[in-house]
Amino acid sequence: MSRIGKMPITVPEKVKVTVEGYKVGVSGPQGTMTLNLKPTIQVKLENNVLHVNRLNEEKTTRQLHGTTRANIASMIQGVNVGFKKELVINGIGFKAQLQGKNIQLNVGYTHPVVIKAMPNTKIEVPAPTEIVVSGCDKQAVGEVAALIRATRLPEPYLGKGIAYKGERIRRKEGKKAGK
Repeated sequence: MSRIGKMPITVPEKVKVTVEGYKVGVSGPQGTMTLNLKPTIQVKLENNVLHVNRLNEEKTTRQLHGTTRANIASMIQGVNVGFKKELVINGIGFKAQLQGKNIQLNVGYTHPVVIKAMPNTKIEVPAPTEIVVSGCDKQAVGEVAALIRATRLPEPYLGKGIAYKGERIRRKEGKKAGK
């Protein structure tokens, strides 16, 4: 049995969970989300505690058991508290600007790069060299942050580029190392 799959999920007071057939809906202060279940996975709500069970012992069902439980737990945490990724821009002349819900990056290319925010995500620019991506959908927040980072990956020689806050960039010595 899956160790993660058999753990119960407690539902906080602010969060409302609905289970209708093969669909789980979660709503809270940060937003609403839904998850479509496979027919081999069953979710029960009893006294503000969710239990995820599998109906057979096939390999694909066992694989989905823990994944489904983790996805539902992430949805509950997302609509209750939310998720956040912080990025830092390093480099002379590199900066970010907010254009409505989208972000415009000037990171050394001949043209500015515009990245659109996904649904259930919000992009903030507290400073020209800092970006905060937040939202209730963990996957969408991570994907938008990865798209922003991928426009100019941090390079190991000068450290220029976009990196996650607290990320350690492994630095290399340049030509002077050979002498």
